[in-house]
Amino acid sequence: MNKKIRTKAVCNLFQGILSLQNEDECFDFFEDLCTVNELLSLSQRYEVAHMLKLGHTYMEIAEETGASTATISRVNRSLNYGNDGYELIFNRLYKDEMHKNSSSDTSSEETN
Repeated sequence: MNKKIRTKAVCNLFQGILSLQNEDECFDFFEDLCTVNELLSLSQRYEVAHMLKLGHTYMEIAEETGASTATISRVNRSLNYGNDGYELIFNRLYKDEMHKNSSSDTSSEETN
């Protein structure tokens, strides 16, 4: 973890986020906190990470999300060398989808 971001202010922000109870509360809070472009950029990176985990190509991801290859590369670097934050969420939210994808990767490797 980057110790530079572990400040009292960031901890307070995270505590606030953890207190949100539903999607509507998230929309209200994040709409107040972020500009529209900031929120769209965050959601784009999340979608890029999800698509990378599912094995999509950079070209497919760029076409689907509108993300630049530089953004896709940065997200891919986070997936490979980051703190496994994406992994944690994807395992919780998309467990079956991720398992199915890794199973199909294994079966395609076995057929090669």
